[in-house]
Amino acid sequence: MHSLRPLFPLLLAAGILLAGNGLQGTLIALRGAQEGFSASLIGFMGTAYFAGFLLGCLFITQMLRAVGHIRCFATLAAVGASGTLMMVLVIDPVSWIVMRFVVGFCFAGLFTTIESWLNSGVANENRARVLALYRIIDLAAVTVSQFMIPLFGPGGFVIFGVMAIMITLSMVPVSLGDRSNPTPPAEMSLDLKGVWALSPLACMGCIVAGLSNSAFRLIGPIYADGIGLSVADIAVFISLGIIGGVVLQYPLGSLSDRWDRRRVLLLTSAASMVLALAIALGAGDSRMANFVLIFLFAAFAMPIYSLAAAHANDFAGQGGYVKVAAALMFFYSIGAVVGPLASSFLMERFGINALFLYSAAVYGVFIAVTLWRMAARATPPRAERGRFASLIRTSPFFVKLAYRGQDAKRKAKDTVDREETG
Repeated sequence: MHSLRPLFPLLLAAGILLAGNGLQGTLIALRGAQEGFSASLIGFMGTAYFAGFLLGCLFITQMLRAVGHIRCFATLAAVGASGTLMMVLVIDPVSWIVMRFVVGFCFAGLFTTIESWLNSGVANENRARVLALYRIIDLAAVTVSQFMIPLFGPGGFVIFGVMAIMITLSMVPVSLGDRSNPTPPAEMSLDLKGVWALSPLACMGCIVAGLSNSAFRLIGPIYADGIGLSVADIAVFISLGIIGGVVLQYPLGSLSDRWDRRRVLLLTSAASMVLALAIALGAGDSRMANFVLIFLFAAFAMPIYSLAAAHANDFAGQGGYVKVAAALMFFYSIGAVVGPLASSFLMERFGINALFLYSAAVYGVFIAVTLWRMAARATPPRAERGRFASLIRTSPFFVKLAYRGQDAKRKAKDTVDREETG
């Protein structure tokens, strides 16, 4: 563990930021409803957040190269904390939409900065431990943060002040940590056409994940409030969706390593569609039924991004993971931009159950796409495929860290193949 000590400040900063980000998504929906904002307005705030997030992912590399990791992190944290406080100082939907865009840009940059830093500081022998620590921190931080809402209450200034404090405090371990500022990453090209040609199914899978996951995380609290759950129960509802999204990641990933990944995507999509319909048509206002079904829904729905990325990486070739990750991040963000707005509009028009009817329709379309792609293309031979990696973030640097070992194996295999043919 001694070799990992320089990375602990970064992991601590990541935990603080993940908690603040997880808290803010739920709070904005509940506080917006409390202030009388319509569901579609709250959905537009979610759209603004992911639009900012997408822009932040696209421009963060240039910022890192211009000013370095520490200054970039400090700047984004300061702006993010200020944007959070502005939302409680100015209770206005237009102001909140603008601030959510700004905060989305900042969080994208903050997470990407941390993941770039981790990627530069982790040796291959420590990669698995760092990935495991990061996943544990992500799950614990986002889950625990949900319960700050019933603790402090969604009304008033206090909860926004707590969020601003958390974002500001994340600068302390980064500023005082004993890790030197790493070399800024190289510029990344965004080859959307090339990656789409590489795997249309993976690109569609990431769009579907964005359409559904963003709707649950940002509009789900409105659904929970609409069926009469208390603030504490809403925290449990969202937390179960987060925890459920983790439990089947590796079992499904392991199955996809042995099976055609598209068959696993078909299985997860079908299960997600059935469970979404069960919530919309059968759960009603039953507290326990909603808790159980959202846990099961998330268990199948949340791994779709990782499975789609693994399918694309089977075709990526040596050194192609980062290019693929950047494009898939873009496709996911496009879905995430549309998801909150579309689902909130349908909820406002047809009632709260429309949220999960919308999700069921999204997965239904993806099932048809998956069947079409299975008929159009054979799966690559098992010997040429990589191994599944659970992706909790969409940053290309996190993907590079997760797949670094596989890239090394492919490089070694290519070297051996060249020597044998030479």
